[in-house]
Amino acid sequence: MRVAVLGAGYAGLTLARKLQNALPDEATLVVVDESDSHLVQHELHRAVRRPALAEEITIPLEDVLDCEIRQARVTDVNPAEGTAMLDSQDGEDDDGHGEERLDYDVGAVCLGAETDDHGLPGVADHGTPLKSLAHAREIRAEYLDVLDADGRVIVGGAGLSGVQLAGELAAMADDRGADSEILLLERLDAVAPSFPGNFQRAVRDELERAGVDVRTGTAVESADADAVTLATGDELAYDQFVWTGGIRGPDAMDAERPVVRSDLRLAGDTFVVGDAGRVVDVDGEAVPASAQTAVRQARVAARNITVLVDHRLGGGGGFAPELDRYEFDSPGWLVSVGDGAVAQVGSRVLTGRAALALKTSVGAGYLGSVGAVENAVDLVREELNLTVEADESESESAEGNGNGDA
Repeated sequence: MRVAVLGAGYAGLTLARKLQNALPDEATLVVVDESDSHLVQHELHRAVRRPALAEEITIPLEDVLDCEIRQARVTDVNPAEGTAMLDSQDGEDDDGHGEERLDYDVGAVCLGAETDDHGLPGVADHGTPLKSLAHAREIRAEYLDVLDADGRVIVGGAGLSGVQLAGELAAMADDRGADSEILLLERLDAVAPSFPGNFQRAVRDELERAGVDVRTGTAVESADADAVTLATGDELAYDQFVWTGGIRGPDAMDAERPVVRSDLRLAGDTFVVGDAGRVVDVDGEAVPASAQTAVRQARVAARNITVLVDHRLGGGGGFAPELDRYEFDSPGWLVSVGDGAVAQVGSRVLTGRAALALKTSVGAGYLGSVGAVENAVDLVREELNLTVEADESESESAEGNGNGDA
């Protein structure tokens, strides 16, 4: 019996590590991903400012998985039939690619989501997304030119990705004593619009303290090589344009994010875990797309897949096995803003050193949970060094201004 995990992001890697220890010997596990490494996506914005961090947030799959790993792009999935089409890099066509079909008995679609341009003219052509290290390198290279010219960068979309990127760009400007303008646009009435109001307000305050010009209720209508046009008809010129304004489903799912019930089963014996689907939890509530929800869903999916495999290997007779259901219960939310951070724990919102320490510990904890202990140690060292440097800078500034307030 073959169990396939399609994708090795947060959901896929967590799921695969659970399954490789839980599946019976009669079942074989295969993980398919376009890359040979897992990317810690929630730290990707850091690589724009500190390219060396790329090594800490990239984990070779062979280092943390003990199963069959296929490096290929999933181009299509038929959940009801239990098949996936793969575009492998070791094929024999003119581009070095080859298509093959992967049949599985039980599978999980963990392909994550792609950046959504919402069909806005010119946005995909001119707005750089932030979904890969290649994107981070491109954004950095362009922004260094913007800094030299004291130009303007527009970040479209003030979800957590847009917030973190804008904060990192502001910190880069401070590092270099540059006077560039960072303009963060959000079509809804608040930054981090999917999150609680007190968290939203704290995030906006942190952005504005960092020097980011935040404009909510400002919808982008289109873009060209020099400016974005707003829904009001006004134009905003830019020197660099980055787009983080929403997500869509993976191409293999026809860009759709299907609604998935709380047992995470989509059709047949295929599950959907993480951002690839619109998960509805046991209470009938839509679940926000985030790393922490993907990881928690993966734990439920691992139990359900194991139960289903055991049932099928046992002959599949009698009643269908009862599957666990995912219940959304977040301990809180975290977002970095340059050298600072905002954290919500329960109803309490933290900022400053406490929030940054919490974010660092959570990031290191995730790396440790997937077996990347050395990466976790290196990440903590990087973040602690950053904190020390920021603290020293604040201390020098306070002494110079005669301001000793804590």
